[in-house]
Amino acid sequence: MAKVIFLEDLKSCFSQFIIILNFSHLTLPKSILELHYVNCIISRIFEETFSGTLKNGAMLKRIGTIFGVFILLGIIGFIVFNSLRGNSFEQTAVLSIDESQEDFNLKEGEMIKLPTVKKDGQMSLEKALTLRRSIRSYSSEALSLSDLSQLLWSAQGITNERGFRTAPSAGATFPLEMFVVVNNVNQLRRGIYQYNPHDNTLEVIHLKDVSSELMRASLSQSMITEAGAVLVFGAIFERTTERYGERGIRYVHNEIGHASQNVHLQAATLNLGTVVIGAYQDDEVEKVLNLDPEIRVLYMMPVGKLR
Repeated sequence: MAKVIFLEDLKSCFSQFIIILNFSHLTLPKSILELHYVNCIISRIFEETFSGTLKNGAMLKRIGTIFGVFILLGIIGFIVFNSLRGNSFEQTAVLSIDESQEDFNLKEGEMIKLPTVKKDGQMSLEKALTLRRSIRSYSSEALSLSDLSQLLWSAQGITNERGFRTAPSAGATFPLEMFVVVNNVNQLRRGIYQYNPHDNTLEVIHLKDVSSELMRASLSQSMITEAGAVLVFGAIFERTTERYGERGIRYVHNEIGHASQNVHLQAATLNLGTVVIGAYQDDEVEKVLNLDPEIRVLYMMPVGKLR
């Protein structure tokens, strides 16, 4: 019976440890609490493993505790170092926008907390599939911030504690980066924004109307300027090719298809129109958006209210 309990503790320990290693999703206090749990289990593992070979049980427990403490301190040190590097989005102040506001004074570099997404809609999947169409003309009515939040989540939203997303990704390498060119969205100024799926936020990248430039780089397709927003699907191929080699290029293209279909279906449930755009001048589009050199634009989806 004791062995069964020990194995259950060990299994639980490994589950907790996987969560702890995902530092980008944890705050420091929560990490420390879970690491204390791991320390206790490490001591148990040490004791159970070597109790058959050592006779002094009290001394063995002390050794196990000391061993666990050293591991605990090492992991805490890594968390603190990771936080100080400034890689966590939690270090940036996040702005919450009330959808009743008519305007909001945004600044470049700020993080905007998007409205909470709905995960239990009223429309069936079969109905959404039936309604899905490529729509290239939209009304002048603004998109709501809630609509934008729902669309971005459908493309790359995180759906469990391990970081898995709404679209499948080869080896969970997650090469996609989502950007939004805002033309007419309530509470947002015109400009370029980047989606952060870890906490459902938007980072203000550049507050400039680039819709006309983007349209010209997209072979003058008018839906770029008519849409309330244009979702831009970028990819960092190296995240996937480092693991899968040249085959990873295909996997990234597959993932773009998964994510864009999600957006198509989500748009149908929101009574919005959208279409996928693959015809554009790659270098010109990336120049207009001023993206990092490692990010390649693979798809764009203008989204707007139906006429």
